This record gives sequence, C-alpha cells and structure tokens, in this order.
Amino acid sequence: MSAPLVSVVIPHVNDLANLERCLDLLAAQTLPPGTVEVVVADNGSAAGLAAVEALAAGRARVVPAPIRGAGPARNAGVAAARGNILAFIDSDCRPAPDWLEQGLKALDAADIVGGAVRVEAENRAAPTPVEAFELVFAFRNDLYVQRKGFTVTANMLVRRTVFEAVGPFANGLSEDVEWCHRARARGYRLAYAPAARVAHPARRTWEELVRKWRRTTREAYLLAAPGPLGRLPWLARAWLVLLSALPHAVKVLRAPVGGLRARLRAAGILLRIRSFRFAEAHRLAFGRHAEAAR
Repeated sequence: MSAPLVSVVIPHVNDLANLERCLDLLAAQTLPPGTVEVVVADNGSAAGLAAVEALAAGRARVVPAPIRGAGPARNAGVAAARGNILAFIDSDCRPAPDWLEQGLKALDAADIVGGAVRVEAENRAAPTPVEAFELVFAFRNDLYVQRKGFTVTANMLVRRTVFEAVGPFANGLSEDVEWCHRARARGYRLAYAPAARVAHPARRTWEELVRKWRRTTREAYLLAAPGPLGRLPWLARAWLVLLSALPHAVKVLRAPVGGLRARLRAAGILLRIRSFRFAEAHRLAFGRHAEAAR
C-alpha cells in the first residue's frame, strides 16, 4: 500500500461513544479517498483493546499505548502512523468536513498549524452554568497560537519531519505547550488556521471543571522553570488569575450565551474556579509535595 498523505492520531481512553462519532466525521472528510489514515492509540480502556478495535473496524487502526498519559498515547500513535503529515485531534472532538483540507492549505505557509476549536453546549439556549462558562472561555486556540505561542493538540497539524526533529511529546505536564515551545525555539513557524475547524463539547458539571483545572494547574507548575526569583513569578501569576476574575465577569455578563440568569450563574462559576486555581497554585508552591513535583 502507498503511504497516505495525512495520518490522523487520536489518543483514546474510555470514550467509545465520542470516538465513534469522531471516526464517522473523519470518514466524511473532503480529501480524496486513500490519502488519509486514522490511528487510534488506546491508553488502556476498561472495555479492552478488542472492543476499541471492533468499534473502529474499517475506519481506523488501533494500537496499544501502554504508558498512561495523553502525550505518550499520541507518541504511540505517531510511531504507528505512515503519513508525512500528522494531524492530532481528541476522541471527543468533532471535525468539520473540510478540517483536513483547510489544515493542509494552512500548512503550506507554516511548519505547525493550530486550527479553530468551537465549544458546544448540549442546549446552547439553556446551558448549564459550567457550559455557559466554557462557551466564553474554553479553547481559545486563536489566542493560544497568536499570543502564547502554542496550539492545543485537539486541533494541530504538523509535518512529520518537523515532529521528528522536535521529538516526542512529554508526559505529566502540558505537553502541547511544552512541545510547541520546543519547536518554536528551533525556529519552526506556528500559524493559526481559523478555517480548519473542530468542535468540542463543553464540560457540564463543576466536578468535570475542577478535574480539568487541577490537572492543568499541576502541569503548568511542572512546566514553570524556577528562575532566580524562585516561586515569585508563579505566585504573581496566581494573583493575576484571581484578580482577572473581576474584569472577566463583565465579559461573561455581556456574552451572547443564554439568558441573563445563565450569564449570572456562569459569572459565579468564573469567580469560583479562579479562586480554586489560586488556592491550587499556592498548594503546589508550598505544599509538602512541592519539591517532589519539581
């Protein structure tokens, strides 16, 4: 078999329903048949590898990813992929029909491309408070690419030669941030592609939101290299996160998300989660496991 043009790599664990929908949408991409392969890297799903293979049959190859973590799972998918372009997406994402086509066009002028991620609520007219918060703040990949120098791996395309030169994703920290910063330090160009679109379901409950921010705060702490000022930059960042809740509450109240009641409840979630992140940042900096985390 000739090698495909694009290999789509999907890390997966215990998300069969969303994976099936993602695979259906990938099968409907506008690129010519035979130019795309899909590799699912299963990270130890409780249903077992055979169940994932049965669901993916005819649409994707499934490979085991025995080392837990999104970074190692993506690395396992890359190791099995055959395309000279690597496209990364999450199992709960919903790619637009021309996602890959638009991503490839953008890749003509860059080495790495981050596409648009649109957050969706189950019922946009009546979102839960957490959904309303996520509709305003989650997955701002345009800002990540253009201001912070990284793209989320929920929507990222890169030439294989670039990926191999930069090296694999790290584990246990914000692997997309760390990898993109490593790539840009080598001189590779990162660009934003608004036409390369995927959708991502908003988190619906407080527990889901806390799980996300506990993980990402710890990953950011591990990624923050201590400098001559020690913990001070990390703690200053924590204060900025907390204080930003007030101007951002105004942004929530003005957002076209549900009715006034939904926006007020979303503002409450904003204040609550920024307080949680502030406390979690201090716990990591001063807790008994702070040195172990380093």
